[in-house]
Amino acid sequence: MIRILCVGKLKEKYWKDACEEYLKRLTKYVQVELVEVMDEKIDDEKIALQKEKERLEKRLNLKDYIIALEIEGEELSSTELSKTIETMRVENSNLTFIIGGSYGIHPDIKEHVNKHISFSKLTFPHQLFRVLLLEQLYRSFKIQNNEKYHK
Repeated sequence: MIRILCVGKLKEKYWKDACEEYLKRLTKYVQVELVEVMDEKIDDEKIALQKEKERLEKRLNLKDYIIALEIEGEELSSTELSKTIETMRVENSNLTFIIGGSYGIHPDIKEHVNKHISFSKLTFPHQLFRVLLLEQLYRSFKIQNNEKYHK
């Protein structure tokens, strides 16, 4: 099973539709649970990170293999990500990906992380990044199964 913990909620229909499409495609390969926790809409980074941390901790299973998606993480190609996911799933059947809020992920949460991955040095809105993650997960399973999609 793959769980995606996201700080913030999708508001626009087009983001929701894109996520639903990739979630539907992924059901052929793996069970995916998308969990949203409320983000803090305050300018105090320390307070916002603390409150988001508390919400994430309630939903985080420390027995899972935990992957933080953050700019400081390791950059992988799609093929490398696919191999990484395949290896992680052999070692632990439950993977949890964490997408932080506008201030990132609290350091206390990062202490529980098994792997840090970056999709780019660029900063993305969390709504767009959620779609990017789901698409890359779908691409990863297509690669693992030698199915036509990845170029």
